[in-house]
Amino acid sequence: MDPLFEMQDVEKHFGTVIALGGVNFSVSEGECHCLLGDNGAGKSTLIKTMSGVHAPTSGRLLMRGQEVRFEDPRQAISQGIATVYQDLAMIPLMSVSRNFFMGNEPIKRRFGFNLFDHEQADKVTMDEMRKMGINLRGPHQAVGTLSGGERQTVAIARAVYFGAKVLILDEPTSALGVRQTANVLATVDRVRKNGIAVVFITHNVRHALAVGDRFTVLNRGKTLGTANKGEITPEELQDLMAGGQELVELESSLGGTV
Repeated sequence: MDPLFEMQDVEKHFGTVIALGGVNFSVSEGECHCLLGDNGAGKSTLIKTMSGVHAPTSGRLLMRGQEVRFEDPRQAISQGIATVYQDLAMIPLMSVSRNFFMGNEPIKRRFGFNLFDHEQADKVTMDEMRKMGINLRGPHQAVGTLSGGERQTVAIARAVYFGAKVLILDEPTSALGVRQTANVLATVDRVRKNGIAVVFITHNVRHALAVGDRFTVLNRGKTLGTANKGEITPEELQDLMAGGQELVELESSLGGTV
C-alpha cells in the first residue's frame, strides 16, 4: 500500500542539539503504525514535527506522495493530520458535548443572532460516542466524571469526526488501568478499520503488539528499522527500545551482568 503520510530523512536541530537525526517513517490508510521509544528517544519532537509545531531542519514530509510544509498546526490539521496529546485539551467541568465541539461549535441563526446549536451538538456527540462503543448517560455529563479511557475515546472520536486522515496518539494508554486500556485499544482498532491511518506512540510493547500492523523503534532521535506484525518478538522490540547492544557493551565493560 502506498503511504498516506511519510517522513524521509527528517532531522530536527535545536541549536547544537540534534533531537531527530534522520527519521524515516510512513503510515498508510487503515494501518496502525506503532512508534516505540524509551524516554528521551525523540518521540515528542517527532510528533510535533509531524503535526506542524516544529518545521524540520532537513528532510521531507509527504502527504499522498506530495511534499508538504506546515507553518503551524492549523495547516497540518487542514491536511487531515490530527494529534491527541496526553493532556487531551479538555475542560473537566464542561459537558462532553461542549468539549467535543470546543472551537468548532455548530451555529444556528435565531432573531438575527448566531447561537450555539445545543441540539445538534448533543445528537452528534451521542452518535459519535456510540460508534466508539461508549454509551454516555447523556451529552451534558461533565467530562471530569468520565474514566480516563472514556476521555481518551472522546478525544479520538472528536478528531475523527472533524476529518482526521492521520491520527497521532501520544501515549494514549500510559496512565490507564487494564480495563480502560482495553477500551482504548478497541477504539484504536475501530478507527483503523474505518480507513484512518493511526500513528500509535508508546513505550509499552504489549499495547503496541495488541493493535499494531507495523512497528518502528526510535532511539536517540534515529529510527532503528521497521518490522511488520509477526516479524519481531516482544523481547526483540524491548531490546531495541532499551538499546540492547549498549547494554551488552556495558555488561562486557563491567565484567558482570547488567
